[in-house]
Amino acid sequence: MASHRRVERTRRLALPFRLLFAAAVLALGAGVLFVANGGVGRAADFLGSTLAGFVTNISATPAPSVAPPVVADSPLLDAPEEPYTNAATVDLAGRIPENLVGTTGYRLRVYVAVGDQPPGQIVDLAIGDKVTFVVAGVDLSPGTNTFTATIAGPAGESDPSPGVAYVLDVTKPAIKFTSPKNNAVINARSVVVTGKTQARSDVKLTNTTTDASVIGAADVSGAFSLIIPISAGVNQLSLIATDPAGNSKTATLSVRKGSGDLAAALSASTYQIRTSKLPQSVQLSVVVTDPDGRPLANARVTFSLAVPGVPAIVSKAFLTNSSGKAVFTTTIPKGATKGQCSVTAIVHTKDFGDTTDRTVINVVK
Repeated sequence: MASHRRVERTRRLALPFRLLFAAAVLALGAGVLFVANGGVGRAADFLGSTLAGFVTNISATPAPSVAPPVVADSPLLDAPEEPYTNAATVDLAGRIPENLVGTTGYRLRVYVAVGDQPPGQIVDLAIGDKVTFVVAGVDLSPGTNTFTATIAGPAGESDPSPGVAYVLDVTKPAIKFTSPKNNAVINARSVVVTGKTQARSDVKLTNTTTDASVIGAADVSGAFSLIIPISAGVNQLSLIATDPAGNSKTATLSVRKGSGDLAAALSASTYQIRTSKLPQSVQLSVVVTDPDGRPLANARVTFSLAVPGVPAIVSKAFLTNSSGKAVFTTTIPKGATKGQCSVTAIVHTKDFGDTTDRTVINVVK
């Protein structure tokens, strides 16, 4: 087979490019026709004005816009050092935002909520030329009065300030003694007075017998405890409680300073016996009291009698009853001679130690 020369193929434009080329040819023709009809001037004018307007728009200084009104910040009210008071009115103090000092169009409003009731407006004042303010003579209602404040301006009313509370309390505090009981016997140099009153009250205890005084305070539950010296005999004690609102009340009680010792008092049914009437029955009794002078139960008591002319008589151990009393009945036998019969009661206690008491029965002819 004979060889032949390679045939060169012409490359064609892609369809999108052919379409673009055709559009350009048409635009060129239209432009020639437009120039031919005197449109050059108009085209130049149009292009110039458009360019000038564009340059003007991007280089001109923008006109300032009017900022919308902004709601003011909240004021602040000063919290009281002690919210409880017995005064019918209070002075409210606080601060306004510094940027509002001396401005116009803003007002201070104060609201109060009594107890659980919704707040109500009680004050509407123009803003002054100081950052601080005082609203004098604000009336209080019994119970808790919670105050808030706002700033009202062109954009509306601010959020309320944090609330501050005043509690109007005109009731005197109750006082209840828990120890000691009135007219109690205290066998010590001082007495501890305890009780309850209104929480956080100041308390002052005075021994009006000796003019001694001590001060203290009730805790958050109202409990108090004070120690005051006492003297021999009856001591009149006076306690004054002053609650956080300033209301005061006085309560009194009396105490007696005792001997401070365990005591036994022995007695006999008779104190004279005739030898001619022997044998003769005798009843011995003893009353035991603790160091505070109260009857002591369950004390162990042993009685003994030393009778002239006969052997000594000794009892078994007895326990005192709830009245602190123990009783022993015995007989003075025949054969006892003239003289003194010595009678002894020996007392033993678990908590207060031991004591004794003695008496005498005369044996006569």
